[in-house]
Amino acid sequence: MNQFLPPLADTLYDIAIIGAGITGCAAAFELSKTGARIALIDRDGDVAAGATRANSGIVHAGYDPLPGTKMARYNVEGNALIHHYAGELNLPFRETGSLVLALADGDIAVLQELYRRGLDNGVPGLRLLSAGQARTLEPSLSPEVQGALYAPSAGVVGPWEMALAFAQTAVVNGADFLPCCEVTGIRRDGDGFLLSTTRGKLRARRVVNATGAHADTVNDLAAPSRLRIRPNKGQYYLLDKSQGNLVHTVIFQCPSAAGKGVLVAPTAHGNLIVGPDAQDVPDPDDTSTTADGLAFVAEQVHRSIPGLSLRDSIRNFAGVRAVCEEEDFVIEESAACPGLITLGGIKSPGLTSAPAIAKACVELLKKSGLPLEPRKDFRLYPLPVRFRDLSPEGRAAMARKNPLYGRIICRCETITEGEIVDAVHSPIPARSVDGVKRRAGAGMGRCQGGFCSPRVAAILAREWNVPLTEIEQDHPGSRLLMGWTKDPGRA
Repeated sequence: MNQFLPPLADTLYDIAIIGAGITGCAAAFELSKTGARIALIDRDGDVAAGATRANSGIVHAGYDPLPGTKMARYNVEGNALIHHYAGELNLPFRETGSLVLALADGDIAVLQELYRRGLDNGVPGLRLLSAGQARTLEPSLSPEVQGALYAPSAGVVGPWEMALAFAQTAVVNGADFLPCCEVTGIRRDGDGFLLSTTRGKLRARRVVNATGAHADTVNDLAAPSRLRIRPNKGQYYLLDKSQGNLVHTVIFQCPSAAGKGVLVAPTAHGNLIVGPDAQDVPDPDDTSTTADGLAFVAEQVHRSIPGLSLRDSIRNFAGVRAVCEEEDFVIEESAACPGLITLGGIKSPGLTSAPAIAKACVELLKKSGLPLEPRKDFRLYPLPVRFRDLSPEGRAAMARKNPLYGRIICRCETITEGEIVDAVHSPIPARSVDGVKRRAGAGMGRCQGGFCSPRVAAILAREWNVPLTEIEQDHPGSRLLMGWTKDPGRA
């Protein structure tokens, strides 16, 4: 629906944030607490349309990063902030705790090292468990388990809902979200910057680069090469809710150079997620899945949970990590290009760290000379309560108030037409079928939209007052229908 977006206004923004993934959305949220004029820009048609939507949703406790690193600091701070924001913004969040399993000779020593790191990093409540204690917590664990590290502060969150809640709060506090707006050039413009985009020119006093696996490319538009991203793909299985209670905590294997290993975890929505693998890929947009990659995930997860059946998988997907040549997050103002703030190399635990990274971003902007006074009228914009979560009396009251809430569109997830219409008219409106999915949940169930997608598309066309052929699945250009196979006016 790119053609329905207006050209950019001739506005001088204080801050242009490039990238509307979890890091960019968190930065917009934090900056909207000030009086700054903010543009949140993304090349895609929605927030959280890249790596954020393909995230495992784990809220890491913070024992894995090396003490003294930015990862260690922002992981623990971000974990505490997510616990806080979960209530304020009505985020789908569960404090599940996590277990790291010792499955092989030498793994107990790794757990002890992670325990020491966790204590140094300030992770609360860490405990080393015997094999018996671990299986008491999770009876489905492999008999090969020799011990475990337990972190009670870990949890799971809906990654795209968290990004959306941050971004929509920013918008209701005056920020502009500019979708389908790929930045193609950045150059100095007086004391600020002039950005060339696919929707026109945009001026800003400061620029924040939060573009994930593209952070090096965007940096190079404005400054000498500073970082190099090595895209690394991870593939997952998403299991039906019938498997959601197989485990109750996030189950990790001991980390290695390839990452934190294949995990199995409940999701914030009641499913079970399994993965990922780790494959370097040349294309940062390569989210394809492969038989070999998924076979590796299946083999590895059975080391942790031998009885897990992948026959109840309802979807496979992949995301691309922004692995940087540096081992730590790159969070800094460019020395060669003052006013350009880089939030780069944000791989795991990037989702957890995002709220804390956002606060660091504000401080960097202040140090750059940008006055950021607190906004006196700042207000939160919590996510709506789901119809399915209401009491029978609450559901009946909503349906009486608006009959659209009495019409179920997504049977798997019990999502009503009223909720879909609300998603279309929210501060950052849903423009695609998957945009509705991220906001209202329609299409997330066992049939993965097989039943409800045509109905969602029809509602989108009606509410946007456009032909059904203009409705997209998700990314710009992903149209569901190209035209009529026969003249609809003929019998």
